[in-house]
Amino acid sequence: MIKINNTMKHGKILLLYLILMGLFYSCVPTKQLKSANTDLPSSFNGLPVDTLNSAQLKWSHFFEDEHLVALIDTALANNQELRIMMQQIDVAQNEVKARKGEYLPFINYGTGGEVEKVGEYTRNGAVEKNLDIKEGEEFPEPLTDYSAGLFATWELDVWKKLRNSKKAATLEYLSTIEGKNFMVTRLIAEIAQSYYELITLDNQLAIIEQNLELQGNALKMVRLQKQAARATELAVKRFEAEVAKNKSHKFEVQQEIVEMENKLNFLVGRQPQHIARNSDDFIATKIHAIDAGIPSQLLLNRPDIRQAEFELEAAKLNIKVARANFYPSIGLKAGVGLQAFKAKYLTHTPESLIYSAVGDIVGPLINRNAIKADYNTANSKQIQAVYEYEKAVLGGYIEVVNMLSKIENLKQRYMLKEDQVVALTASIDLSTRLFQSARIEYTEVLFTQREALESRMELVETKKEQLMARVQMYQALGGGWF
Repeated sequence: MIKINNTMKHGKILLLYLILMGLFYSCVPTKQLKSANTDLPSSFNGLPVDTLNSAQLKWSHFFEDEHLVALIDTALANNQELRIMMQQIDVAQNEVKARKGEYLPFINYGTGGEVEKVGEYTRNGAVEKNLDIKEGEEFPEPLTDYSAGLFATWELDVWKKLRNSKKAATLEYLSTIEGKNFMVTRLIAEIAQSYYELITLDNQLAIIEQNLELQGNALKMVRLQKQAARATELAVKRFEAEVAKNKSHKFEVQQEIVEMENKLNFLVGRQPQHIARNSDDFIATKIHAIDAGIPSQLLLNRPDIRQAEFELEAAKLNIKVARANFYPSIGLKAGVGLQAFKAKYLTHTPESLIYSAVGDIVGPLINRNAIKADYNTANSKQIQAVYEYEKAVLGGYIEVVNMLSKIENLKQRYMLKEDQVVALTASIDLSTRLFQSARIEYTEVLFTQREALESRMELVETKKEQLMARVQMYQALGGGWF
């Protein structure tokens, strides 16, 4: 099991596994790649099976904030992009049904009626003129014809072209499902990060308001100092400018809050409205540990890797389909029915009975350029799918290594920021008393207040980054879609 408190050591192990797996897949011919399943790759055989992995937690258990859970739940029901993806899944499922039907016999029924008048000086006209339908009864003019019957066609799938095409469609359907799962993972992560961003803005706004109160008191003090001839007009103007600057920043943050709320409303698929949230005690929010599990679990948990694997298997089958186009196709046609020149004779059997059976073999002989092009295209797409799979695996491992390192570094950074805030907060009161006793200049008070504000802002920003890093790690491990 990989823990976040020994990042570098296990980061190297992750990269080593990645290299081994990359070598394995690059050396094995494409046709020998295993079909998509839940078995671990051979390069991971013998590893301890420790399945403690935060990605296997359902999102409603991973996130503890009830307001955030409610937002995610609403988004999974109303998000427009997710609904579009669901329709793509239906399209892929219908494609599977269509290709399955292609290698089954087609049976059609039909009825028809016809009226025909032929010229007397034609072969058919001469025959009708000199031949009676039955003794004493000539051909009617015009001649009618009525028919009803069943007709069947069937292409024998000798080379498994149609069956492989159906299997490829099935894998593409499964790939679409994994694409939907990946979208769910990204959607949950985006909502969570936007929610934490919104809470951060709330806390920054509160800090600005608190700082404006302190600066207002300092401005009053400077004005009194000026009246007592202990400060100059320059000091007053500098403090007034600092107050105006922070008031301007306050409106910037308020606008960012409005935009972030509407971004969340868009993600959850609803009209602009207030976002319920709990912004109190944001700094005290506990950052829970992340269990990264074992490297091979990425192949099972991350939907984008599973999607790339299904697409690779589909590409391999598409090559077989393209290759089968070089071989002749064998078709069978058959029909049975009734036919007569008067409708009342249709029930007279066997006189009105008709049937037929035809078999044919058709194959390409000259000018097979189109078939060759399709075959070469299928090969290129398979190679492309191999690269896409390698890219997905490599990207997944790098994301995990980066996030493990980021979580640990943010933890150390946050502790130092806390010490900085404590020191600068204490220095505000100290600088004010020193200025009142004329032991420091007013600029020292200004700089101290400004640094204290910046440090508190940075502390809130670091807390936000910690929460976001935890969400990103959850996403990198493949969590959220279970």
